[in-house]
Amino acid sequence: MTTHKVGYLIGSLAKDSINRRLAKALVRFAPPELEMSEISFKDLPLYSYDYDADYPPAGKAFKAAIAAVDAVLFITPEYNRSIPGGLKNAIDWASRPYGTNSFTRKPSAVIGTSPGAIGTAVAQQNLRSVLSFCNSPHMSAPEAYIQFKPGLITDEGEVTNDTTADFLSKFMQDFRVFISRIHSALPKDA
Repeated sequence: MTTHKVGYLIGSLAKDSINRRLAKALVRFAPPELEMSEISFKDLPLYSYDYDADYPPAGKAFKAAIAAVDAVLFITPEYNRSIPGGLKNAIDWASRPYGTNSFTRKPSAVIGTSPGAIGTAVAQQNLRSVLSFCNSPHMSAPEAYIQFKPGLITDEGEVTNDTTADFLSKFMQDFRVFISRIHSALPKDA
């Protein structure tokens, strides 16, 4: 049984984010082959290519954290029909300077929750476009747009709706399979 380290990024910087609750639920549903750890980006300054010659400590630490995992899970809200600025900033830090893109050939998946009926569909579409440019193979199915309703996920990450719980469990199983497929097709040493 191969174990994969999965770093997850929560798109919202808010400590009480419903996407943070979703992240806790996904960690609970992760199969034992996935070692889950949050990769924080809250301390990153705004990216500028002026930093490319000498990354600040927060930028170096963030790139190292991405490099240390086998896959990345993005759990993000939708802000103004796109991804939050902080998450885009983090992706810019990890993908620069040119030739040192931390996402190259790193499997990824996208999921998110919002109170709206279409969940985070537009943000996820934008994020998938960015991940394609960053050469990160991303799981395209199942798509996961979770409409958040009060009480759906507790502060501790317990999912109170059986249908949603089953879906999230299957999503994490599918992500495990996807990671294994990508690593067998695109070995790290190739």
